[in-house]
Amino acid sequence: MIRKTAYVRALTSFLKHTAFGSVGVILLTAVAFQTGMNLASTISLYLFLVVLQSLTGDFLSCLFIAALSAACLDFFFTEPLFSLYMSNPRSMLALVSFAFTSLVITKLVSKVRKESIASRMQKDRLDRLYQLSQELLHLEPETAAGHRLLEPFRRHFNVTAMCIFDAETTTLHMMGDSEFGLADKTRDAYIRGIDFDEEKTQTSIRCLRFSGRLTGAIGFQGLPDAADTAGALTALTATFLERTSAFRKASAASAAEQAEVYRSAVLDALAHEFKTPLSTILAAAGGLREAGPLEPAQLEMAETVESEAARLGSLTSRLLRMARLEKEDIKPRLELIDVRSLVKRIARQFGERSPDRRIVTDLDESAEVLADVELLALALGQLVENACKYSEPGSTVRIRIQRKRDFVAVHVSNDGSSIPAKEHHLVFERFYRGVDARQSTSGSGLGLYVARKIALAHGGELELDTGGPTDSSVTFSLKLPSPKTEVPDDIHHVVAAQ
Repeated sequence: MIRKTAYVRALTSFLKHTAFGSVGVILLTAVAFQTGMNLASTISLYLFLVVLQSLTGDFLSCLFIAALSAACLDFFFTEPLFSLYMSNPRSMLALVSFAFTSLVITKLVSKVRKESIASRMQKDRLDRLYQLSQELLHLEPETAAGHRLLEPFRRHFNVTAMCIFDAETTTLHMMGDSEFGLADKTRDAYIRGIDFDEEKTQTSIRCLRFSGRLTGAIGFQGLPDAADTAGALTALTATFLERTSAFRKASAASAAEQAEVYRSAVLDALAHEFKTPLSTILAAAGGLREAGPLEPAQLEMAETVESEAARLGSLTSRLLRMARLEKEDIKPRLELIDVRSLVKRIARQFGERSPDRRIVTDLDESAEVLADVELLALALGQLVENACKYSEPGSTVRIRIQRKRDFVAVHVSNDGSSIPAKEHHLVFERFYRGVDARQSTSGSGLGLYVARKIALAHGGELELDTGGPTDSSVTFSLKLPSPKTEVPDDIHHVVAAQ
């Protein structure tokens, strides 16, 4: 049907141009013959007419007019008159000249006309692309999805159906009715990573790439001049999706940062709020013992209240300190300390708090480091507390000191629990608590984060040892650098001086 229409259009153009040209030849012949114009002048006029006819760009009509002009020249102006033999060399030369002139000029006119049409089409495409880009830039990234995103494409490029697959969100935006499965073909093009064109269904699908990274796919059905337009639309869409992705990530990061600020503020506030009632409980428990003679059972209850309140006060102080350290830069006040003595004290404290755990120490050799004793005690206490908290009752918690040339390491191990491999790189993140940890016991998710922060502030490191003796054991290693030179005696008084 399309070819038949093209043939009819070409035939109509030929007949129209031929009719106008023939009328011109007839008028020119009549005027020249009546005025007795000589042969040279007549040839020039016929050639001028052929040139004018060639400007139409229709070569067949030009060839016909050239032949008609040569025939009239031979019949009316070349001896013998009123005979059409084309025997005169001038007539043959005129015919060849007319035909050649028609061919050259027609070709030049056709070329110029095609370039002009192509230029206009290119300008029109650029105008539409510019208008589309302006609309996309004015879309709000958080609401630019679905029809809000696809509608400008349909309005400016008259596509019958269009589809965009966003790989980051795995969402598929579809507009228009497609009888050829445009949505499925677009998704398949992304999975295979190749472009797709189907002339029969007028379907064009392009993969979206940004900085060499595959970010999705876009499909068009009924897109005019797809070969010239699809590439520009693809690049524009990829840029817009990347802009939307960057906005989404920035919003998520801002929300996460704000949430962490709120969590720290809540922890800080709760720790402060606990201080006053705990002090009151301790004072009341002490007052009960001093008020008068108590029965042994009453005395034991008062001592239990006092000890547990003191323990809760200690935990609250640690929580408050950790909340502050979490949001501040740690600046340790260094002094030369014996790690073995500090570990013994911490092991004794947690042994009393967790009588159902067996805490074993391996402290055969002393090891001195430059550290802030309060901060180091907080970090080691967190490791021992975690080992007790996340191990089974009756299990063993081991604390071992290892002294090397460049560092001193304290290894804290427990049996009866393990950390899944997929969580190894997450355990030191702020507020992170594993799935098993959330189900087994309460916590803030700050302990390991703050402990590692303390180790880094001392120039050391806190690591999770994945090569434990058994699959059900967990070992954390806190490493601090060894003093490089002999330390003067007065460094022990750095804390007091500050």
